[in-house]
Amino acid sequence: MSRVAKNPVAIPKGVEVNIGAGEISIKGPLGSLTQAIGNAVTVERDGDALVCRAREGVDNSRAMSGTVRALVNNMVTGVTKGFERKLTLVGVGYRAQAQGDKLNLTLGFSHPVVHQMPEGVKAETPTQTEILIKGIDKQLVGQVAAEVRAYRAPEPYKGKGVRYADEAVVLKETKKK
Repeated sequence: MSRVAKNPVAIPKGVEVNIGAGEISIKGPLGSLTQAIGNAVTVERDGDALVCRAREGVDNSRAMSGTVRALVNNMVTGVTKGFERKLTLVGVGYRAQAQGDKLNLTLGFSHPVVHQMPEGVKAETPTQTEILIKGIDKQLVGQVAAEVRAYRAPEPYKGKGVRYADEAVVLKETKKK
């Protein structure tokens, strides 16, 4: 069995867990999430914790037990605390502005870039060069951050572009005569 799956997932107060046939839904103060489990893993409630167990005789059940445990843990964290990714804009004239469910970006193109935020994800701009992407679904928050970064990824010579706040961009040396 996976070492990750051996640890139970603690359920904090105010969080409701419903385990159905092939799926689990978790409801908390920030919202609710649902995840399909499949038939390789069983999720059981043990007091105020959730335990993931591999089914005997099913292929990949041991590997999937750790994956399902991590997904369930991220769901519990998401509905209680939420997730956020911070992006920074590096470059002269690079700006961001959040307007409702849209993120307006000026990234040095001849046109402004408008990114439509999906349901359940919000963008905030504390300053013109910082973007905070928040939501309860860790995968969706990371995907939106990657899509925004992909509009203008940091280039290797000056480092201009959209980067994660904790990202270190290694700059190349320019060509010498």
